[in-house]
Amino acid sequence: MAFNILIYEDNRQLREGLELLITGAAGYHVPAAFPNYSNIVADVKTHNPDLILMDIDMPPQNGIEGLKQLRAAGLGNKVVMLTVFDDNEHVFEAIQAGAEGYILKKTPPAKLIEFLGDALQGGAPMTSSIAIQVLKMVSGPHRGPKQDFELSAREQDVLELLVDGYSYKLIADKLFISLDTVRSHIKRIYEKLQVNSKSEAVAKALKNR
Repeated sequence: MAFNILIYEDNRQLREGLELLITGAAGYHVPAAFPNYSNIVADVKTHNPDLILMDIDMPPQNGIEGLKQLRAAGLGNKVVMLTVFDDNEHVFEAIQAGAEGYILKKTPPAKLIEFLGDALQGGAPMTSSIAIQVLKMVSGPHRGPKQDFELSAREQDVLELLVDGYSYKLIADKLFISLDTVRSHIKRIYEKLQVNSKSEAVAKALKNR
């Protein structure tokens, strides 16, 4: 049985390219692809996808607002943000809204499919450039007290290897842990940031640097 992936992307060429890429990958199906979020709640209720791939910057509203609508409606479908942005403000807002992952549009096709698989298996896909921003969020001078995030030493190790461009498999080999454990560490990193994003002080510090 194939995983259903719903796509939201306003660029027609990219939207169609993503649809071809995903449907061409074994075990995946795209029931629909949309140019905007105008009817996102109804769309998701109709198709009930296993995962939603969402462009973060689309008129008339951005993907973060679209994701908030889903969560407000009680829909817990997995969401991976697809974006050209890798700045810490957008990363933070996406995590705060409840995205499972955050990857760049320039991600190679094979890697993008791999990331979708990670998200579907309970992981939280993160490209190396996004990991750099997350590392800044948890260790930079503008993020507030250290106890706000409390990453474990192993979670910090995983994050730093992501920054260095290691794949999940190479991280597992390097740290002598399983691939599933790597996924779990990355997911916990996101969860810790999301939990603590409720602090207005931290959010303000990140946004205003």
